[in-house]
Amino acid sequence: MLQAKPPVCHRRTLRTAAELVEAGLARPSAALDLLAETTAIAVPPALAALMVAGEENDPIARQFVPSPDELVTGAEDRADPIGDEAYSPVKGLVHRYPDRVLIKPILVCPVYCRFCFRKDRVGDADATLSATELDAAFAYVAARPDLREIIFTGGDPLMLNAARLADLAARAAAIGHVELIRFHTRVPIATPERVTAELVAALRSGPPAWVSVHVNHPRELSGGAGAALARLADAGIPLIAQTVLLKGVNDDAGVLETLFRALIRARVRPYYLHHPDLVPGTSHLRPTINEGQALMRVLRGRLSGIAQPTYVLDIPGGAGKVPIGPDWLVEEGVRDADGAVHAYPVAKGGPTC
Repeated sequence: MLQAKPPVCHRRTLRTAAELVEAGLARPSAALDLLAETTAIAVPPALAALMVAGEENDPIARQFVPSPDELVTGAEDRADPIGDEAYSPVKGLVHRYPDRVLIKPILVCPVYCRFCFRKDRVGDADATLSATELDAAFAYVAARPDLREIIFTGGDPLMLNAARLADLAARAAAIGHVELIRFHTRVPIATPERVTAELVAALRSGPPAWVSVHVNHPRELSGGAGAALARLADAGIPLIAQTVLLKGVNDDAGVLETLFRALIRARVRPYYLHHPDLVPGTSHLRPTINEGQALMRVLRGRLSGIAQPTYVLDIPGGAGKVPIGPDWLVEEGVRDADGAVHAYPVAKGGPTC
């Protein structure tokens, strides 16, 4: 264990093994060098400043600093954990659900999560969709009237400048059956300075836009993140949050409660708590489903409904997300948050008038 030191202020994004070691965020090793060569690394100043240098189990560092544990691939791990490839009829587009599609205009992120199910692809600046490829993606949407929502993801779409975001919004607005657009992003947390008035205006220039923010630990909401989220909320953009349940990061009822309370104070509705995907080399970060269900049972007794995300599993192979929260209905009746069972005619239907 390195000697723990207070958080350090960094002025640039850390991108190499040597920079992580120099910052005191990693121990030099052949494993670190190998992971730096084969996967993208980016730790921006806002997140590096939250890490306790020398503390290898720091919950922020655990998400973004490569670990030798990543070199261990479990038998259950999958190269394409959620089945995107089979549902990509044109480059940069994923169509798994009847009413919406994902479009990945860019594969660059402000920070690279070590548990990301696309971590073998993100970080490639040359993978940004060309004008012709974007035309093909939007033509696919325009030809299918059942598609009502476009989810821009990646990578991180808010890494695009305001003009390019406005172009995406305009293209969506030109398709009459598209009712709303959504942007999945880490930018307000990782590089909050990018959330400028121009970027906010671009998001509001097309169909109604929702922003889904990826945040896993309450410390991530400190500093500039709160101001960035406020700029979005003050502009009337609905905000939701997606959180991944991670061992050693947030697999604790107190940590999750603090996070979800902080989110609703910031006007961000907790949306999904994801069970981690079967990404190769991430078994050290995956709690069991039973552990996740137990946490959700505790949170049901502590938090109001607006602070309760849905605990979900993305079924491998492309079958989609399903809720996997604790079972409240049992043969004898209904179980409460403390585990007590209350009589109710569950098997025979509800009471009649």
